[in-house]
Amino acid sequence: MSGRTVTGMVTKIDPRALVRASGGPRYAVALAVDALGTGLLRPFLLLYGVTVLALSPAATGVAMTVGVVVGLVCMPGVGRWLDRGARSTVVAASMLVRLLGAVLLLVTPAGDVWVFGVAALLLGVGNQAFPAAHAALVATVAHGRERDAALAGARSLRNAALGVGALVAMAALAGGPGAMQVLAAGTGMAYLVAAVVAWSVHVHADPSAGAAEEGGDVTGMWGLLAANVVYVFCLNVPEIALPLVLVTHLDASPVWSAVIFVANTVLVVTLQVPVTVAMSRLSRRTVLALAGVVLAGSYLGFLAASALGPWAVAVVSVVCTLGEILYAGSATALVTVLAPPRVLGRALARFELSSGFGLAVSPAVITGLAAHGPTALWGGLAAATLLSATAVTRDRSASATPVSGTR
Repeated sequence: MSGRTVTGMVTKIDPRALVRASGGPRYAVALAVDALGTGLLRPFLLLYGVTVLALSPAATGVAMTVGVVVGLVCMPGVGRWLDRGARSTVVAASMLVRLLGAVLLLVTPAGDVWVFGVAALLLGVGNQAFPAAHAALVATVAHGRERDAALAGARSLRNAALGVGALVAMAALAGGPGAMQVLAAGTGMAYLVAAVVAWSVHVHADPSAGAAEEGGDVTGMWGLLAANVVYVFCLNVPEIALPLVLVTHLDASPVWSAVIFVANTVLVVTLQVPVTVAMSRLSRRTVLALAGVVLAGSYLGFLAASALGPWAVAVVSVVCTLGEILYAGSATALVTVLAPPRVLGRALARFELSSGFGLAVSPAVITGLAAHGPTALWGGLAAATLLSATAVTRDRSASATPVSGTR
């Protein structure tokens, strides 16, 4: 970033430099188009299987779950590919794989769960591979706190485009199965355009690069990955935990869930970069631990709010979103610092594997805890998150971190 820096701290946001640190204007366009396409279909893939292909909800759900699981299994291969130096090629490949999935959706015969399953598998593989490939590309073109801001900026851009895509898709749902097929076609075109633009950036890393720029190592990475499985539950709180509590325990209108979800998206889009930059005076590990404390506090806040009403839950959700922003702005950045360049791809792949696993099991864990009441749900999440934050701070690789924060 061209903004003035002091001892590794970004003190000013230069939008043009932020775009350059994120991979350049063309790559930013690719990110936005890719996210728009994903927003068009991903939230409504289940509806596509049920309404367009006349599949049972159970069969559709199983096919989607298998797609996510296979996507996770493919992550070690993605990591090895990245460690051979590929960057923009892997990003483009993750988009092309999802293009194939979208095309398969269009040609799947009604009632054919197997072809739908392959389409869901391809979409799952692409969705799992993209974050690691994107983080590796940004880590190649940006360094230090510029890298952190670039990762945060890309997340804001992606959330905004996902939101726009989801809004367009919701508006199109009134058109029935035909509109859903148009959405699938639009998704495919978005992935094709994004892949071509991303590939044209031509970013490649030298696999024989030296030591990590900030003395990073992989000591303690497994502890960080284990903690991340719990941290990532926060991403499903607005989508699963809060609607469940609001509807089943508070008998609130579903409108409250929609308001909280929209507010979460808006806050992430507007605050991700400023908060990440503001926290650059602290070490990344400290910020990650702080995120755990904030998240745990919000979970306890939800427990108290559940006795007050939906308005109280909505207020506490802002605190939860702040914890999510702190987590997202520090976790991936910390991995890029700890991992030497020669194994950066595998480290990011393991991190995304832990995130994917956490996202996969969190619906079952959340609904299982909720069945025992709000105390079990929010108390259990708070305790697990605090333990994870403690594990992050006690990690052996966290020692001797300066105030400006290299780790």
